Amino acid sequence: MDQFVSPKKIYHGEGSLGRLADILKELNTHSVFLLTDPILKDLGVIQPIMKILEEQHIEVYLSTNVVPEPSIIVGNQVVAAVRKYKPELVIGIGGGSALDLAKVAAVLEENDGLVEDYLNLSASKKIMNKGLPKVLIPTTAGTGAEVTDIAVFSLADTKDVITHEYLLTDYAIVDSTLTYTLPPRVTAASGIDAFTHAIEAYTSINATPLTDTLALEAMRRIAGNIRSAVWNGQDKVAREQMALGSLLAGLSFYNAGVAGVHGLAYPLGGLFKLPHGESNAVLLPYVYDYIWPACMDKMVLVAKIFNIPTNGKSDREIARNVVNSLLDLVQDVGLPTNLAAYNIHRDDLGHLAVNGYKQKRLLNRSPKPLTMESIEQIYLHAFEGILTS
Repeated sequence: MDQFVSPKKIYHGEGSLGRLADILKELNTHSVFLLTDPILKDLGVIQPIMKILEEQHIEVYLSTNVVPEPSIIVGNQVVAAVRKYKPELVIGIGGGSALDLAKVAAVLEENDGLVEDYLNLSASKKIMNKGLPKVLIPTTAGTGAEVTDIAVFSLADTKDVITHEYLLTDYAIVDSTLTYTLPPRVTAASGIDAFTHAIEAYTSINATPLTDTLALEAMRRIAGNIRSAVWNGQDKVAREQMALGSLLAGLSFYNAGVAGVHGLAYPLGGLFKLPHGESNAVLLPYVYDYIWPACMDKMVLVAKIFNIPTNGKSDREIARNVVNSLLDLVQDVGLPTNLAAYNIHRDDLGHLAVNGYKQKRLLNRSPKPLTMESIEQIYLHAFEGILTS
C-alpha cells in the first residue's frame, strides 16, 4: 500500500500570492512573524506581502535573519525570535534556507530545546507538538522546500536535517512572478536542484506510480524551459513552467525521497560552503554514471524528455546517453561540471567520502547500493570531470 502526503492547501500560478489575504482571514490572524532574505527586502520583493498584511491590519514582526546554507546558530536565533514574539502565524518567503528556517521556528516555538536537539544524525529529543501554523512562499524555482517536512542545516564539514511531519506547511503559495528577479546563476542552480529532486524521486526505491507521474512531468517542464529561464530571465512562460516543475518535483521527492546525489552533495555544502543547487549539479551526472544499470528501465523513459533518439539502440546505450545529457544540461546553464572548478583538491576527496557515507537516510534510497568504494569513485570522477558512460 502506498501513501502520498502534501500540504493542506497549495496555491500556484501567476498572481496566486493574492490568496494570502484569504489565508489570513481563514485563520483569523492578527499577528505574523515574517521571515525573509535581506536581499529580497532590499529588492522590494516582499512589498506585495507587506501590502496585504497592512490591508488586513496585521501586526508584523519582520526578520531578515536568513543566510544561505544556514548554520545551527542562525536556526536557534530565528527560533528564539519567534518564541519571544509569540505570533499567531509564521510566513517564510525566499529560497530554501528561508523556508527551512521558518518551518523549524514555527514548530519549535511550541517544543522545548534547540535546533541541535532534533537533528537526524544526533537527535536527543522528539518533536511532540505541531507548533504554529505556517505559510511558505518560494522565490526560487528549485528547492521544493515549500512542500516538504525537511529543514537542512550546515555543520562544520557536512549537513544534517530535521525532518518531521509537523514541519510540513499548512499553506504553500507558488507564484512565478516572485522569481523574475533571480539572476542567471541562481536560476540555473535552483533549476538543476529541482530537476535533481525529480530524477532522484523517479529512481528512488520508494517511488510509486503517483510520484513517478509527478517526477516525469516535473523533468519535462524543467528540462524544456530551464535554458530559457536562465538566459532570458524575462521569459514569463519559462518562469511559470519552472515554478510549476519545481512544485511537482517537490511533491514527488517529498514522498519518494532523494538519494545519492543529495547525500554526496551535503558534505560539499558543509565543508566547502557550495550552494546546495550547485552541489547537486556538479555531482548529478557522476552519480547517475554509476547507478544507471540499476534503473535502466526508467532511464529509457527519461530519454524521451531529452529527445534522445532510441531507434536501433539498446537500453544500455539509451541509458548512457541520458547520463551524457545530464552533463550537457548542467553545462548548458553555465554551471561547473567538475569539483576542481570549486578549488576542491584531490586530497579533499577522502574527507568528502567519509562524510558522504554517513548520509544513510538518503543513500539507502539509491537503486544501486553506494559503498564507501563507490562513493570514493564518484567523487574522483566528479573531480576529474570524467564520465565512464
